[in-house]
Amino acid sequence: MTSTYLLYESASGYALFHAHGLDEIGQNTEAVRSSVSDLNRFGKVVKLAAFHPFESALDALKQCNSVSEGLMTDELRSFLEINLPKAKEGKKAKFVLGLAEPKIGSNIFEETKIPCQSNEFVLELLRGVRLHFDKFIKDLKQGDLEKAQLGLGHSYSRAKVKFNVNRVDNMVIQAIFLLDTLDKDINSFSMRVREWYSWHFPELVKIVSDNYLYAKLAKFIQDKSKLAEDKIPSLTDIIGDEDKAKEIVEAAKASMGQDLSDIDLINVQQFAQRVMDLSEYRKKLYDYLVTKMNDIAPNLASLIGEVVGARLISHAGSLTNLAKCPSSTLQILGAEKALFRALKTKGNTPKYGLIFHSSFIGRASARNKGRMARYLANKCSIATRIDCFAESSTTTFGEKLREQVEERLDFYDKGIAPRKNIDVMKAAIESADNKATAMDVEEVPSEASGKKSKKKKSKSNANGEVEDGPSATANGDVAEDTKSEKKKKKEKRKLDRETEEQQQASEIINGEEEAGKKKKKKKSKDENKDDQVAAEDGKKKKKKKSKSEDAE
Repeated sequence: MTSTYLLYESASGYALFHAHGLDEIGQNTEAVRSSVSDLNRFGKVVKLAAFHPFESALDALKQCNSVSEGLMTDELRSFLEINLPKAKEGKKAKFVLGLAEPKIGSNIFEETKIPCQSNEFVLELLRGVRLHFDKFIKDLKQGDLEKAQLGLGHSYSRAKVKFNVNRVDNMVIQAIFLLDTLDKDINSFSMRVREWYSWHFPELVKIVSDNYLYAKLAKFIQDKSKLAEDKIPSLTDIIGDEDKAKEIVEAAKASMGQDLSDIDLINVQQFAQRVMDLSEYRKKLYDYLVTKMNDIAPNLASLIGEVVGARLISHAGSLTNLAKCPSSTLQILGAEKALFRALKTKGNTPKYGLIFHSSFIGRASARNKGRMARYLANKCSIATRIDCFAESSTTTFGEKLREQVEERLDFYDKGIAPRKNIDVMKAAIESADNKATAMDVEEVPSEASGKKSKKKKSKSNANGEVEDGPSATANGDVAEDTKSEKKKKKEKRKLDRETEEQQQASEIINGEEEAGKKKKKKKSKDENKDDQVAAEDGKKKKKKKSKSEDAE
């Protein structure tokens, strides 16, 4: 009778159990299922044979990945070979190894010839092992197994989804929300500064319309009575216009505003400084949003813009959710109220939502806005799917899609036929491949130049030329650093051209060599024929001479 062994892959290590006397808990699946919960009955039948703990969390992740892919690691092989009974050569093994995954069972059987089994009966036994596993391992403390399972689960999930810190779209969602909030706050605060300082200097509102410049001038001027012509240069630096600076000075002299106390002016100055700080922070936040969008969704950003793309991502919830949306949903994203109102009243549905803020919709004529919104939503859907599921980030596809949208605008306005989508996508794939190869080539020439410099040094030493090594290498490094990308691309093109010319030259040379060989063969044949003819003529002459001598 064959004995059954069970292999259980836990988060803390490999465990091998020996199941004997299975008649006590039942032979069919239902009987085992009912008796698994009772540890006294189950513990008599299934006993721990061996346990191999993992060395570290990285080792546990490695083993878990190999098991999920159906591959047997060296550690698992040695563990099984040491602890399982050895079968004699040429004879069938008297045991069976029960596994939860049939993939790894087939791999184990191929490499070690250990008979493996995976069915409902084995799965029920392994369920009982998993249920009472902490009771079988005596050295495990309470909570250790749960911690190991949690850590391994997190690391395994992170590795499976290829988690990248630089591509977290949550940062974009928070940044665009904060940017919209800051715009509202800065606007309301600027209006408060204008109303507050206009009590003292009402003429300044008509001269300066920009909120940030107004707050800056309110902080600089403070008391209008102290504003004289000697401050015109500093006012010009703030505004950037000398005429406006003179106009402010003249307006301050004949101002109708009331005088403010020093405390009031200090408060106005502090509030104006706060508005300036918020405006500067808003600029920094916008720059941060642009960089994050170029990391997370470069094609969407290059197609429709960073702010509109970020609003679409935040409204959808994530870049993955946006990529799952069809283009018709993306088109009216942000106009849900209008859509449901139209469905309720049986009116016209909206043509666009957040996508309306794109410059393409504004540039289209009134009768073509709906068409343009539908076409742009289609291209945005393609760009988001490329950004979400592509392994390498590039802006090539977004730029090509933008060109298509521009061509569609020209088609609606002037009637110029646009290119086909398949031709544009082929060109985009070729340019993306060229960029990838260019990046690889840029790394290779640096190594090649180092080897060339070593060869040159060795040649110069052999010829007796003495050079200052450190200065030469330093100058070479500086020259390499100062090379621009355009020069590198030109060098790459030259190298490609040279290789093509060399290939053509080699083909021509091979053709000439083959032609020469053929000519030589012909010449040799002709020479052999001439030799044969000469030999036959000589024989004929000898025969004639011998005949003439006989006749005499």
